[in-house]
Parts: sequence; structure tokens; C-alpha cells
Amino acid sequence: MALIDKKEKIFIAGSKGMVGSAIKRKFKHYGYNNLLCPSSKELDLTNSGFVFDWFTEKSPDIVVLAAAKVGGIYANNSYPVNFLLENLKIQNNVIESAWKTNVKRLLFLGSSCIYPKYSKQPIKEEELMKGALEKTNEWYALAKISGIKLCQALRKQYGFDAISLMPTNLYGKGDNYHPLNSHVLPAFIDRFHKHSVENKKIIKCWGSGETRREFLHVDDLAEACIFALKNWDPNDKNAPLDESGEPLNWLNVGTGIDLSIKNLAHLISKLTSFKGEIYWDKSKPDGTFQKLLNVSQLNNLGWQSKISLSEGLNTTYEDYKKELLINQLRTK
Repeated sequence: MALIDKKEKIFIAGSKGMVGSAIKRKFKHYGYNNLLCPSSKELDLTNSGFVFDWFTEKSPDIVVLAAAKVGGIYANNSYPVNFLLENLKIQNNVIESAWKTNVKRLLFLGSSCIYPKYSKQPIKEEELMKGALEKTNEWYALAKISGIKLCQALRKQYGFDAISLMPTNLYGKGDNYHPLNSHVLPAFIDRFHKHSVENKKIIKCWGSGETRREFLHVDDLAEACIFALKNWDPNDKNAPLDESGEPLNWLNVGTGIDLSIKNLAHLISKLTSFKGEIYWDKSKPDGTFQKLLNVSQLNNLGWQSKISLSEGLNTTYEDYKKELLINQLRTK
């Protein structure tokens, strides 16, 4: 029997972002139509009073917390206060209000950057807090760790049904293609496409290109979110356990496959028909060398990713070009 019902009111915090909009589309695909999806103008998640009043008025049954301030290495390094403080405010306000207004289930979305820089590969859930974080994104990671632990603490002390998923690097429809504040995959798509169109002979990329990353299409994550909400009860006797035999309160979500950033660049170079040379600026930071997730716990529950990187890149590039055309028409 599913742990959520199609008649229940489902609040998707961050429904306008890449992750939230994918979750919204997937819920609708499966016939969940009682969705609460306020914009940031309608509900400022950083304002605790507004958030609590909204929960009191709307009384959602299920909450998916996909709202967050996100960005790549440059953004994390440049705006540490924003990444720590804004994310703490958002998640604390939503999680606490959900608990105080008796929400039935809450799903918090974290990130693979929560794990230590030198975690054993592939990274199991138990690696959390076993070592120092990667300096280039520690502010965002600290906020996310706090969210995971708040969910765990509320379950332990009050029996509040909060669960967490830790996705690997995400990409897909609705991604951020800002030249400085985006993650590596959308940044590559944007830069390689523009260099190709302008017939440039060389493109500069940060780092050595030797670091390895795992990429999950956002539609696969949306599937995982609904699967977890329907099927994963950490209190169930057959639920995933950690190495000490205790129930896990957060699970990894990914493909279980990674590749080097250099190989990713070559894939996107081919996809965008860029014919020039790729220059690797080794004076720029690489970030963590590898952070491949061990996704066996969620796989054992019955979920697996379905969208290959090749398929995902093709559809993402088509979405990017459509969005680019729409933006060009708007500026005319």
C-alpha cells in the first residue's frame, strides 16, 4: 500500500526551479493533481512568519522541499553567506512549519556535496560527517547537512515522518546556464554552443579535466522522489539500514556511473558541433576529485535510473536551444 494518496494536498517548495518543476510534471503525469505550487512572490520561504501562516492556512498533507539557493564553484566561493544563510532559512522554516502543522510526510532534498572530500568511493550514506568537506562548496554543504540532521532529529524525538534523498549532480530541462553561477554540465553546453556558433578556435575550461563526476537527469530524480514518498518507510522492518543496523534516514540517488570532466567536455563538444581546441586552465580549481554515489540502498528498494547520459544530453541540448530562441525573440 502506497504511503501517499492522490487525493492528498502536496506542497512542492521550489516548484519553479529545475528540480521542483520536474517533480511537479512527474506528479501530474501519475495523476496527482492536488498540488500546491506557490511562486517565490506568493510565498517567501526565508520569512518564518509567512511560511508558518501559509502552512496553517493551506494545510498541506505532503511536502517536497526542493527549494534551495544553488550554484557552481565560482558562486559558492564568491557568496558563502548567501549559500549558508539563505538555505538554512528556507529549510528550517519549511521543515519546522511542516512539523508544527502536522504534515503527514516530508521529503527533503540534499546533495552529494554533503559527503567528505576524501570519502571512500563509491560513497555510502554512512560516510556523512566522517571527514572534512570540499572547500569550494562547504557553505552549501553545511546547510544541507543541517537539513538532513533536522529531519532525522524530528523523527527521533517526535516521530515526524521526514525523509531525505541525496541526489548526485543534476541536469535537464530548466537548468541554469549562467556563465559564472551555473554547474559544470549546463555551463559546458552554453559555452560550447556559443563557441561553435561563433566559429571560435579555442575554448578554455577550468581545472585539469581529470576530476570525475556522476550526472543524473532531473526527470530520473523526480521519479525517485515519488517512489520514495510512496514506498520508503524508515520505520519498516525491511527498510534500509546503516552499517550499525540502524534505520537510514537519507538515501543516495544517482546512476552509479561517472566519467571525467574531460570526457564530458568531448561529449558536449561533439553534441554542439564545436570543432576547435579545448584548453584546460589548471590554475583554476578542480573541486573534489571524485564523488561517485553508492546507490545500492535505493536500488534494493526497487528504484533505478532509466535515462542514459547520451539520451539526457540530447534532450537537454534541444531544450537549451528552444529556450535560447525564446529569449532571443523576447529581446527583439
